[in-house]
Amino acid sequence: MEEKKKFKLVSSKKTRYLLPNILTLAGVCLGISSIKFSIDGNFSLAVTLILFAAILDALDGRIARLIKGTSEFGKELDSLTDFVSFGIAPVFILYFWELNNYGKLGWAIALIYSVCCVIRLARFNLTKIEETEGWKNNFFEGVPSPAGGLLILMPLIYELTDLNIGLNIKNFTPFLTILIAILLVSKIPTLALKKISISPKATVFLLLGIGIVFISLLFYTHETLLIFGIIYFLSIPISILIFSNRNKKNLEKISDESHEDIL
Repeated sequence: MEEKKKFKLVSSKKTRYLLPNILTLAGVCLGISSIKFSIDGNFSLAVTLILFAAILDALDGRIARLIKGTSEFGKELDSLTDFVSFGIAPVFILYFWELNNYGKLGWAIALIYSVCCVIRLARFNLTKIEETEGWKNNFFEGVPSPAGGLLILMPLIYELTDLNIGLNIKNFTPFLTILIAILLVSKIPTLALKKISISPKATVFLLLGIGIVFISLLFYTHETLLIFGIIYFLSIPISILIFSNRNKKNLEKISDESHEDIL
């Protein structure tokens, strides 16, 4: 008798590719859903969904590398998801919240941001780092799209908090959106922290810090996001300084090695 073939959605050898891609698809669903809730006027939930999409975006790539489930398909899927979740959804939320009050100019600003985001993602996919410059893996070229998607929502996030500094933050929305759009396509180095070594002694403190962050996001979501946004802005000049120092040391090292070869 012939052995009955069992139905399999994917080959058993490729099941490890499923989890990262499922997380990626979940992220795009969250991004699209945030647009729906912003149309309904539920901006608090819309912002929260973008936050969850950013968390999933941070997890899918790391999980894929951890279980050796990286693939070209996953890479392309991740880029398309990033464009929807962080290039379209956040700026649509802003448009329904404030930018629509500026008429055609508001829509133009929304388009500019989305175009800059898709250019940034296309450039990221084509970026290749040489082995001699492996240290650059800890830096992004320009602001990454998930960070940009959350940063342009800072005025809305501020409005959702109970803070009051006596300023009409809504007036800064168009200018901040254009600024972040420029930072997306800029070549300013920003911290990526993809390959960072942590000593075993510091692991406990790292886990404690992560726990505190999640608790803060759970009970003070918008206030925590606002603080993170401010910290990220402040980290950009620090990133530029660290990148310049590392690049200078790397050039000096290459120069010394070339000099030794000549001798």
